Amino acid sequence: MAFYLGRIPHALYYHLNPVKVLLSWWGSYAQINLLIFLLLAFLGITFFIVRGHYSRRKAYWDELGDILAIFTLLLALNAAIAFGGKWPISRLWLFSTWFLALALLPLMRTLLRALLLRMGVWSMPVVLIGCGRNAAETILALNSEPILGYVVERILVPEGETVQAENYPADQIIQPLGNDPLVTLATLGNPPVVLAMDMEQWNIHEGMLRTLTVHYPKLTVVPPLRGLPLFGMEVMHFFSHDVLMLRVRDNLAQLWPRITKRLFDLLAASLLVVLLSPFLLYIAWRIRRADGGPALYAQERIGHQGKPFGCLKFRSMVIDADARLAEYFTANPQLKAEYEQTYKLKNDPRITSIGKFLRKTSLDELPQLFNVLRGEMSLVGPRPVTAKEIETYYGEIGALYKRVYPGITGLWQVSGRSNTSYSERIYLDSWYVKNWTLWYDIVILLRTIKVVLKRDGAY
Repeated sequence: MAFYLGRIPHALYYHLNPVKVLLSWWGSYAQINLLIFLLLAFLGITFFIVRGHYSRRKAYWDELGDILAIFTLLLALNAAIAFGGKWPISRLWLFSTWFLALALLPLMRTLLRALLLRMGVWSMPVVLIGCGRNAAETILALNSEPILGYVVERILVPEGETVQAENYPADQIIQPLGNDPLVTLATLGNPPVVLAMDMEQWNIHEGMLRTLTVHYPKLTVVPPLRGLPLFGMEVMHFFSHDVLMLRVRDNLAQLWPRITKRLFDLLAASLLVVLLSPFLLYIAWRIRRADGGPALYAQERIGHQGKPFGCLKFRSMVIDADARLAEYFTANPQLKAEYEQTYKLKNDPRITSIGKFLRKTSLDELPQLFNVLRGEMSLVGPRPVTAKEIETYYGEIGALYKRVYPGITGLWQVSGRSNTSYSERIYLDSWYVKNWTLWYDIVILLRTIKVVLKRDGAY
């Protein structure tokens, strides 16, 4: 489909009728383009086979990252052939083809899997063995990726363990694993098993683990690794030894990843400022027109290496905001605790009419693009916080926060925004720092657009 529709930009460029072009043979250009496209497509499919796209299920964003990386390589090969060879190749046609393929392949895969899910042939019922925090978080992770098709059919609780049913969905089937796990699984039809036990349970149930690993081939293990940088972790095996070594890769502690992130910030922020400058000026005019006050204000926040900086925002509050807040707490003392926990109020009396719209759409944070250009913030990073918040809530995570630049958007903003608890925000920010990749930055930016358009969790 991409090869066929890729002819349209070529036709438009040469002032040809796209309909007539698509309905007719295209001459010698078509033969050469088709030959090159088929060779590159075959190479791409080979890469997909090696990466396991046709043999195992992959999380959506990991799969999309593979597709982007492979298509970037194919596009580079395409460019080398187009510009380095003497063949009469339509470069516009070939490049259009790969850009279309990059859009169509994930779309078609997603639509096909959604159709198969509705038909009931893509779902894969699995049984989960475990009963603690690791099991509960595994279920949440699997439910967050419905396109994977994994459905936890029941939870099997190992002998001697107790389960807190309130930590799991109300309709979740929970039953004992029994003395012989192989017999129990046989009565269930030998379904795929996800083993997700907590750290303290591994030694206690060593015999059961050995039995499953030796005699049960449909086994997936979720190790209880909390707080480690998981993305890009290198696995090492030792011949004839039951030793698994995990080499941690802290990307943001290395020079080149930091340079890459900074270059990406500068290029993207500069482009956004140029494109959005008329819109930024219009918002500033609307704010000043409302009450004559300044359009921007700067909040002191803690940045890289613990240095304070002025975090820019469009003013969304009245000029006498502090006095209004004090009066509000005097009239509603029960809401002061809510504010002290999250530093936000759902019905904040200080917010102006234009400010409500700016906050709901997160447009009040657009001036932070200038913080990015000044080297004080990043496009994606932890939420910028005050020194008091770090001292009160962050603990040893505060050192992790100060290692990076705070971001205009971040993982917590695309995971519920103001509906998340403060402890959840800290956890999400620390996870981002430990697992940073440029691809995750791109994913968060794409998901931010979706969240802003839906206006979820903003007030």
